Amino acid sequence: MKTTNPKLFWAGITLLVLPGLLHAYLLMPFPGSQDINAITVCYYLEKIVLPLRIVGALLILFYLFKGLPTNSRKQKIIKLSVLVLCLGSFYFTDYKFKAEIMFKETLKARFANMFKNKVPDSYLVIGVVHNGVAKAYPVIYLGYHHKVQDSIGGKPILVTYCTMCRTGRVYDPVINGKEQIFRLVGARHYNAIIEDKATGTWWYQATGVAAVGPMKGSHLAELPYEQTTLDSWLARYPGSLIMQPDGKYAADYKDLKDYDVKQAVDKDSTLKNKDSLVSKTWIVGIIGNGQAKAYDWRKLVKKRIMNDNLNGIQLLLAIENDKQSFHAWSSLVDGRPHHFMIENNQLKDEETSSFWNWAGTCVSGPLKGQQLTKVQASQEYWRSWKQFHPGTEIWR
Repeated sequence: MKTTNPKLFWAGITLLVLPGLLHAYLLMPFPGSQDINAITVCYYLEKIVLPLRIVGALLILFYLFKGLPTNSRKQKIIKLSVLVLCLGSFYFTDYKFKAEIMFKETLKARFANMFKNKVPDSYLVIGVVHNGVAKAYPVIYLGYHHKVQDSIGGKPILVTYCTMCRTGRVYDPVINGKEQIFRLVGARHYNAIIEDKATGTWWYQATGVAAVGPMKGSHLAELPYEQTTLDSWLARYPGSLIMQPDGKYAADYKDLKDYDVKQAVDKDSTLKNKDSLVSKTWIVGIIGNGQAKAYDWRKLVKKRIMNDNLNGIQLLLAIENDKQSFHAWSSLVDGRPHHFMIENNQLKDEETSSFWNWAGTCVSGPLKGQQLTKVQASQEYWRSWKQFHPGTEIWR
């Protein structure tokens, strides 16, 4: 009897399994995977995984009917065992390590006012205000879900958070005049990748830049937001709505306990100099007139207030008493730069000795009623900031 070449079987196994394994490896934070510049490979690999699997399955079926009957008992056991193991690998590539399955988005975010709220006041939140409506999204919940698609003051918003790089971002999900639905794809360079349903473009969560796909090079419009404790947020916006926990994901939220309050370097007993800039050092990142700058969080907390000039922007960066809530403003008032200090947990400018609250509003003194202009700032890991802003300056 003429035998069928066993290479058909092994070629089928390769096509059935290898593309899926490679895709899963490159899109999840396995050792070494995130340091490879492979987002384009991942994008097109995802599109051909299924066709390759179909070809592989056909080759295997052909061999099972034509070639396997001619094999010895030992050869049959080996091939069938390999096939079962390979089919079992689908559990890992298509379920266990598939980002959108590992990190499910809450189907409908629930909100409560401060009187019915169940979120501890000490939790960090991403706060957004639009058309007089304020909402707070706890970082611990966002950290698991990665994204929440919502609306505020009649405007759709996409609130995102990636725990691998500690980046919170809020975007306008409207592309070409149409609100998009996004799915979590995976991660590249330790940053979440999201895909819009209409065009299939992949976007970096940290920058809102379209990395690959039909809209490559485009930017999602970033919307203003702040990161503070819920207590600080409610002090300024007592009418704010607060996103409540989804009971289905209580165990997942619990896994992120203390994520928002303790740096990884504080837990690293091998690191003697805790002020070293390591991959997970917290920084505050700001872009001023195209120039990126990173401010070491640990040193900021010690100093609490920073008057700086960032590429022509007179910058005021300040941290509240809770050592978690931070704010960035332009320190120009009536076209003149002012320099600030902290006195009795209030901001005080040196030029007029006026006092300002943590909303950036002057509450007493010659400048009473004046309002500082907010500057967008984000707290994230050093490795993320330098990856996406390679020309960044560093303030230590």
